[in-house]
Amino acid sequence: MSELTDLYQEMILDHNRNPRNFQKMEGADRTLEGFNPLCGDRLTLFVKMEGNRIKELSFIGSGCAISKASSSLMTAALRGKTKKEATEIFNRFHKMVLGEEAGEGLGKLSIFAGVRDFPTRVKCATLAWHTLSAILEGKNETISTEGSEDDK
Repeated sequence: MSELTDLYQEMILDHNRNPRNFQKMEGADRTLEGFNPLCGDRLTLFVKMEGNRIKELSFIGSGCAISKASSSLMTAALRGKTKKEATEIFNRFHKMVLGEEAGEGLGKLSIFAGVRDFPTRVKCATLAWHTLSAILEGKNETISTEGSEDDK
């Protein structure tokens, strides 16, 4: 394994063991649950908006290392972004984990590029992202990765 791959794996493990923004947010504007029946990942995402901008993001839940690390990194990366910016980043992240793009310009989020080699793990990496997307679209039902566009 390359040193870069080792570093990426260590970062995923660190965010799994010590997830950032892992807490129930008091005063959240929106809260939505996400569920990945394939892996059993389950989370609740909390969002506080300031106009059209994501002021704060946090999550609680349980899941595999990829799901929890992706949620952790997403909440850090999207804080302060507008809805449009968050959607653009989600679209680029999604294309990266599906293997459609390399992921340049995604910073730490690029550690998930290797997920493309494990198609069953794409849903783990995108659960929090699909949940946030649904929040930004104003949806209120639990988000499930069952039958999502992540199926190849």
